[in-house]
Amino acid sequence: MKPKTAPPPPAISNRKARHDYHVLETYEAGIALRGPEVKSLRAGKANLQDSFARIENGEMFLYHMHITPYTYTHHEDLTPTRTRKLLLHRSEIKKLQGRVQEKGYTLVPLEVFFTKSGIAKVTLALAKGKLAPDQREDIKRRDLEREARRDYRAKTKF
Repeated sequence: MKPKTAPPPPAISNRKARHDYHVLETYEAGIALRGPEVKSLRAGKANLQDSFARIENGEMFLYHMHITPYTYTHHEDLTPTRTRKLLLHRSEIKKLQGRVQEKGYTLVPLEVFFTKSGIAKVTLALAKGKLAPDQREDIKRRDLEREARRDYRAKTKF
């Protein structure tokens, strides 16, 4: 009989980021959390809306990520939107620092997930902001693809 494995905890995603930014590159970074924050993340009680990453003194930090305080912890009082350190190799940080200094580029978290070994990770995107015409273009492209799929399904149906 196989031992039961727990299902992976839900990934917290920032769906609005892909709508507001052109994603150029993605990076996977560890995140420094306290014990109760990990419990809340495993319960899926976090929000990446309006969060961003910034490089300061050769280290990367994540700002405005909201993690709801774990309800059963009373010994540690953590601010839900505190600044959290991201763990990347120094060479990756230097590369990103050069790219972020260019006009219009920013670091946006796309999702927070747990690896098979139980480590919390953040998928960061090097992104450039979209303008309103770009967003309309994406919507138009999606509608055309949807219509093409419908037509194909209608033709191949017996």
